[in-house]
Amino acid sequence: MLITNRQVAARSFLKPLYADAYYPDHVLDQGRAILLRLCARIEAEAPSDLAALYVLTGAATEEFNLLEAEFEAAGSEIETVAREEIAEDFAFVASAYGFQDADVEALIAPREW
Repeated sequence: MLITNRQVAARSFLKPLYADAYYPDHVLDQGRAILLRLCARIEAEAPSDLAALYVLTGAATEEFNLLEAEFEAAGSEIETVAREEIAEDFAFVASAYGFQDADVEALIAPREW
């Protein structure tokens, strides 16, 4: 998956979580992949408004919901620090693709974490 947005291509998603041994790298890799797939979908589908963007980010959020079980199996969880970092990366993605007015809570509305 080739990402053409330079800001996104240069971003190290979930970077602070990789620095904390509480979060297993192999699960973070899956989270990073979710975010990169989201970016690829945004580039491919070019949502024209916030409602269309929220559909894409909602689907990615649901993937993170499923990833919670992977965290738990590895003795970790999506707790406050992880929640904030994931939300920040969603906000970054929205902004990088021109949706600076996106509401972070709307971006991750279906979250269960």
